[in-house]
Amino acid sequence: MDGGITKKAPVTSSQVAEHAGVSQSAVSRTFTPGASISPKTRAKVLAAAKELGYRPNAIARSLITNRSRIIAVVMAYLENLFYPDVLEELGRRLSAENYHMLLFTGFKDRDSDPVFDQLMQYRVDGIILASTSLSSELAAECAVAGIPVVLFNRTTERDETSSVTTRNHEGGRLLGEFLIAGGHKSFGYVAGLENSSTNRDRFGGFREALAAHGITEIEIRTGNYSRSEAEAAARELLALPHRPEAIFVANDHMAVAVMDVARHEFGLRIPEDLSIVGYDDVGPARWPSYGITSVTQPIEPMVEATVDILMDQIHSGEIEPQHKVLPGELIVRSSARLPKAGIFEVDGQRLYRPAATKRVPL
Repeated sequence: MDGGITKKAPVTSSQVAEHAGVSQSAVSRTFTPGASISPKTRAKVLAAAKELGYRPNAIARSLITNRSRIIAVVMAYLENLFYPDVLEELGRRLSAENYHMLLFTGFKDRDSDPVFDQLMQYRVDGIILASTSLSSELAAECAVAGIPVVLFNRTTERDETSSVTTRNHEGGRLLGEFLIAGGHKSFGYVAGLENSSTNRDRFGGFREALAAHGITEIEIRTGNYSRSEAEAAARELLALPHRPEAIFVANDHMAVAVMDVARHEFGLRIPEDLSIVGYDDVGPARWPSYGITSVTQPIEPMVEATVDILMDQIHSGEIEPQHKVLPGELIVRSSARLPKAGIFEVDGQRLYRPAATKRVPL
């Protein structure tokens, strides 16, 4: 006698049906979201299932319905607190639709397309690509396979893939206008991944705003959305003979690193000696010790739009590309010198908009 525990055979739906005195199809309908079944029959099935210890087999059900009720989410990395917040909201929204999330992570410093081979081994009903390092070819390949795909927080030149993003170009432009209005004369930019759509659009708007005021020289260094690389970029910028008076950092995750280097390695006061602005408005941007002036990425509306597009395509069976571009706001905190006009308060937050666009979100 080895004292081990004998593994029992799983309870089947047929056994539950017999115990409850109903048909097997009634058991199936009880555990199928949205299926038609009377409350009385459903209660009988659930009572029998609980008594017998029955759990529906999701894999077997997916073979019958041809749906796994699983959405694959592909992200490059979770170091940036924007993405954990996105995952939390995605989990809530997908759960409300009775879907589950399967997370794949790639690599932020190189092309993440090899994850496609892993992803296609699962019977997923839809895919959310939230990695800035995934190529447009991967998104197109998924679409060709007949799986609904939504690009999150990025766009692609291929119009056949749905996307949800914010007005990155306008956000970058507004940050440039804010810094100009604050009296700054020289500027730096710490880029994310240089070939990503978010980085390209944010910098494009920033450069456009400065050019409108006759400023064409911008000291640019690349941080690749990495804390260590952002620190190195900050050291280079701040060691210049004529260091910039203001630095736009492509996201708040890197902006924290730049602020730490400025304060603790160069002894600079923020914003008295150096102004720093960021993007995303998440995590440390809201902490008093950093107080980063930042353009918001409205996570809840972005996730809602993403899930709505996926559900529409899954239920209709038609992959018709949709593109949602959502507005944000420039939240003013303590990391940059303030302009004399354009700042006002809404619900306890200070916002900045030039006088001509004060009533319209960017």
